[in-house]
Amino acid sequence: RLDAGFFKSLPKLRIVAQTGNHAYHVDLNAAEEHDVVIGKATGGFCGAAGELTFGLMMAVMRQISQVDHAIKNGSWPTPMTRVLRGKTLGIVGFGNIGQYVARIANAFGMNVVAWGSRLTSEGAEQAGARRLELTDLLRTADIISIHATLTPQSRGLIDSKRLALCKPSAYLINTARGPIVDEAALVAALSEGRLAGAGLDVFDTEPLPVDHPLRSLKNVVTTSHLGWPTDEMYEQFANAAADVLIAYRDHTEIPQFSLKADWH
Repeated sequence: RLDAGFFKSLPKLRIVAQTGNHAYHVDLNAAEEHDVVIGKATGGFCGAAGELTFGLMMAVMRQISQVDHAIKNGSWPTPMTRVLRGKTLGIVGFGNIGQYVARIANAFGMNVVAWGSRLTSEGAEQAGARRLELTDLLRTADIISIHATLTPQSRGLIDSKRLALCKPSAYLINTARGPIVDEAALVAALSEGRLAGAGLDVFDTEPLPVDHPLRSLKNVVTTSHLGWPTDEMYEQFANAAADVLIAYRDHTEIPQFSLKADWH
């Protein structure tokens, strides 16, 4: 964490090139008090989390990790598994990544519905989706994929009441932020068979605690927040960070994190 103590301990610090779109770990008030610029090195759009979304869908629906484990232990299982084609994908959060996922889903022959707090029907149609209210999306979707930004409004958005709307045959995929989904409610739904399965790259606490129930559920595929650390993203972040530092050196305008927009 870049907190008040951190900035106090580095009196000569003048700029931090913060990669990505969020600075949850930075105390922006303390940075301002110590005259430290927190430059926004976003790196631009990257489709890595969108690609991982489909990896998790197929891993949990086709039981890839379970079958791999069984084969390596001498078995040869041939379970009946579920394909993507013809299924309804419900996208929660329809920014750049949500729209990217919608376009890929169309290539798979999926029926795509979407919800976003500011999404219009026209905006959804432009990316090959149909806008639904969130409750209708949850009732309809065979797969629910989370792509919202974590804000005070979206924290706990998918709670026990909303999970209860989902089909027992539905799968939930989350490559956005863990706290958007009520984790305890999700564990209960998965354990009790009220959801068919989940593919999760993000969690309330990371790393995931050793004794966490998600580690033992057979209908869950987990990855360790792999949505962003890729060859493409690291290159974009490195270039963006360099651009921020060069701009600071040259006394040109630097995009910065806003206290109002980014400090929760």
